[in-house]
Order: sequence, then structure tokens, then C-alpha cells
Amino acid sequence: MKFYSKLAVAFFAAIVGFGNFSYAQEMKFFRIGTGGAGGTYFPIGGLIANAISSPPGARSCAKGGTCGVPGLVAIAVSTNASVFNMNAVHAGNLEAGLAGAQSVTQGYEGTGKFKGNKKDKVRIIANLYPEDMHLVLPKGSELGSLNDLNGKRVGVASAGSGTQVSVRMILKHYGIKAKEQELGLKQSAQRLADGQLDAFFYAGGTPFAALIQLGSTKGFELYKFSADERKQINKIIPYYVESLIPAGTYETINYDVPTVAVNGQLVTSVDQPSDLIYGITQALWSKKTRGLLDKGHSKGKAIQLKTALKGVLIPVHPGAAKFYKEKGMMQ
Repeated sequence: MKFYSKLAVAFFAAIVGFGNFSYAQEMKFFRIGTGGAGGTYFPIGGLIANAISSPPGARSCAKGGTCGVPGLVAIAVSTNASVFNMNAVHAGNLEAGLAGAQSVTQGYEGTGKFKGNKKDKVRIIANLYPEDMHLVLPKGSELGSLNDLNGKRVGVASAGSGTQVSVRMILKHYGIKAKEQELGLKQSAQRLADGQLDAFFYAGGTPFAALIQLGSTKGFELYKFSADERKQINKIIPYYVESLIPAGTYETINYDVPTVAVNGQLVTSVDQPSDLIYGITQALWSKKTRGLLDKGHSKGKAIQLKTALKGVLIPVHPGAAKFYKEKGMMQ
């Protein structure tokens, strides 16, 4: 939570440096928990933060300026992702966060990783995009099946991430005893490149910056999950459904990669004011934000109003619900 995006910090410095003191007094900060810098949550969180911000003194939407919430300065914060963000939003240590649907639902219900520790203050702002599971292998290597991971050095993602929860469920289901290493995406990619890992898992919106970099240096392969493996994973983790990473998503991967995916969602706390979350939801789905998402990241195009409530299994925040009711998407 200590690692703010450089853009947000520079943005804040500019406001303080050039705005007057009354502007600074009127600001409201809104922290959005994301993930590691090499993944997708961080850049997507930064785009959302930019879209919903409208610092005091900024030009209005009608005059060609920002279409965010007046007085709001949103900041994307790098964290350990889903589980961490759910805990922090519930506790009030973050105003919002990105998290996979599995972590969101289990957290709210107090099941799985959250057994006996409900995060029932958490509410949905929007469903965002599918997060594909990547099983990354060294260049030129392959696996006959997931069982070939037995005894291997395998990165299982960061502690506090939804990916790790899912990966351990998968390994347990197949009885795989791997030499597990808890690592973020950038660390995993580096250790794979250095020969210190035999494989690593990571789920998120494609493409990962860390994998683009790995592809341009050492190269890598992606494991193709078999039809039976995809079916089995869906049985043990219903939030994961069949998906495909198309050839060319990563420049060095010229083949389609069958996999599974879970939806990433934007959450907040029921304690956040309804008028604020209404304004944030309105800004998220504005025409100006559409342009930011389409141009800012390849996964931004998948963030669509028509799927804003897809796969949502916990209550929507009243402020967001007001917006969706006005759009005829909720009753």
C-alpha cells in the first residue's frame, strides 16, 4: 500500500504546487488497491483512477476537461492483489480495490480463504474483464499434463492473491507436490529467466507487461490446459470458466492457448457514501472514460457497461445500483 503510482504522485505534486490552498483543503482522496506493477490490475487501476478524478480547479467535463467526480483525487496503489484488497477495503484501509470474482464472493460469504472471516462490508461497483490463468514455462519446454509439475519448482503467486488461492486448490485436486515459491509476477518472470523456477502460475488480464519483457529477452512458453483439465478446474472452482489466450497476444507466442479465466471486479465498502459511489460509477462509464480504457491498455477494451453486472454474486453498492437502475440494468 505504500507504493503509489509515479503518475499519481506527480499528479498530486502538480496540484499542490500550482493550485491554491483552498483547493488542497477541498480534495478528497480515494485509494484503489490494485496488484503488482508487472501485472494488469496496476495499469487498469491507474486508468480508472485517472477517469474518476477531477481535482479542485480542473476544467469541467462540459468544457473538455475531466469527467470525474468534482474534488476527487483517486490514486492507484500497488498491493498483493485480490485477497489483500478485500481485507483492506473491508477494514477501511482502502476506499476501493480490484479483485477476482472468486475472492470477492468467498470474502463476502466467509468461505474458502476467508472461512470464519467474512468481508460482508464489501460491495460491487462493477464487473470489469476476464482474467486468464497463465502457466508459464521456460522457452522450449513443455508439459504433458499438469501432473508433470510434481516435484518441480513452481511459482504460485503472491501471498494474499486470489491466484495463489486458486492455484493451491488446483494442485491439491491433482495431488501435485511441487516445490512452491510465493512470488509476485515480476519476481516469477525473473526467476524463470534465471533458471530458478521450472514454471509459474499467474492470473490476470492479458497481456502482462512482465511477460512482454520476458518474451523479448529469454522467451517463454504457455501451457495449454487440456479440455479435461479445464472441466475439472471449473468443477472445483466454479468461478473459473473456459477461456482462450489467442495467438499473438504475446509477440513470441504464435499459438492459441486454451485456459481458464475468472472475472476481475471493482469493489468498495458499504460505508462509502452513496452519492460518491454514484458519481464514480457515472464517471467510470462516461464517453471520456471509454476513450481512456480503449487507448490505455489492451484489456481496457473488454471493460464494457453491458457486462458491468456479469457474474456479480454479492450486493452492488447502493450508489452504483442507482446508476444501473437509471440505465435499466437493475430493478
